[in-house]
Amino acid sequence: MATPYVTDETGGKYIASTQRPDGTWRKQRRVKEGYVPQEEVPVYENKYVKFFKSKPELPPGLSPEATTPVTPSRPEGGEVGLSKTAKRNLKRKEKRRQQQKEGEALSRTLEKVSLGDTAQTPSVLQGSQDAPPAASDASDSASTTEKAKKMKNLRKKLRQVEELQQRIQAGQVSQPSREQLEKLARRRALEEELEDLELGL
Repeated sequence: MATPYVTDETGGKYIASTQRPDGTWRKQRRVKEGYVPQEEVPVYENKYVKFFKSKPELPPGLSPEATTPVTPSRPEGGEVGLSKTAKRNLKRKEKRRQQQKEGEALSRTLEKVSLGDTAQTPSVLQGSQDAPPAASDASDSASTTEKAKKMKNLRKKLRQVEELQQRIQAGQVSQPSREQLEKLARRRALEEELEDLELGL
C-alpha cells in the first residue's frame, strides 16, 4: 500500500493524516525529500542472494519441456531410494506377513477338519464348541511364536558359551571372569531347556 503524500504551498512534503481502526485520526507528519516509509523499504539482499535469484533455473540451451518430471517406476525391490537395510527389512516384513497368512490358513483348515469331526455330535453341542477353537488357535499361534523366540534365544546363548569355551581353550582368555565362568556352568541347563522346548513343539 503506497503512502499518500501531500505537498503544501511552501514545497514541504507531508504524510497525509489517516484514520486508525478504532476511529481516531493520526495527524499528518512532515517528511524530508527522499523519505521512504518503513513498510516500503526493500529488504536487504547481499550479492550472493542477488546472484542466485538472477541465475536461471535451467542450464543455458535446455528447453523447459525437456525438464518435465518423469515419474520413476518402482523397482522390484520395493520403494524408490531405499538403502539395502531398508529393503531387507521390507522383505522380512513381507515374509512375516506371508507366514502369518499361511498360519491363519492352516488354522482355518484345522478348524474345518475339527468341525467336520464334530459334525456327528448333536447340533446344540456343535454350536457351543464353534467359538473356543478360534480362541485356542490364536493362543496356540501366540505360544508357538513365544517358543520359537525362546528357542532362538537359547541357541544364541549356547553359541556364545561355545565361543567363550573355544577362546579359553585357544588361550585368548587367560583368566576368565566370574561372569564367564557362570556362563560356562549354565551350558548344560541351557541345552536341557532347549531340548524340552524342541520336544514340546
